[in-house]
Amino acid sequence: MLSNEITAIVGACAKRKRIGRGKGSGHGKTCGRGHKGAGSRSGHSVRLLDEGGQMPLFRRLPKRGFNNANFATKYEVVNVSQLDRIFSDGQTVGIDELIGVGLVGNRKSKVKILGDGELTKKLDVLAHKFSKSAKDKISGCGGSVKVVA
Repeated sequence: MLSNEITAIVGACAKRKRIGRGKGSGHGKTCGRGHKGAGSRSGHSVRLLDEGGQMPLFRRLPKRGFNNANFATKYEVVNVSQLDRIFSDGQTVGIDELIGVGLVGNRKSKVKILGDGELTKKLDVLAHKFSKSAKDKISGCGGSVKVVA
């Protein structure tokens, strides 16, 4: 195949509808909107998911079961390796300190400490929840774990 033999695929590019350009265009007078009614007026738009008089799909389908997403407690996760990297030996690490260094978003957040990584410093950590491995690593370095209510 040569470059001069390449032709356009028939029907791939539809011509633009030139609306309101006289009878000869086929889209003159009412411009494809029909006669009268809301559809012929400016500013008319059909609501998304509107099915006219038919029972809408979201009302036809049954709502069943319990969704825990509405009630689940969400925790911001901080790993032991992050504590080791940021805080110095013998320091007390609370929610305010975690917010200060940018590991936690705000005061309302609940914090869970996870045991991913290594801890080499003695830290006194205060958080809402701890994983078993995180407790072991913090205690193993001589630090203490305190659960905040």
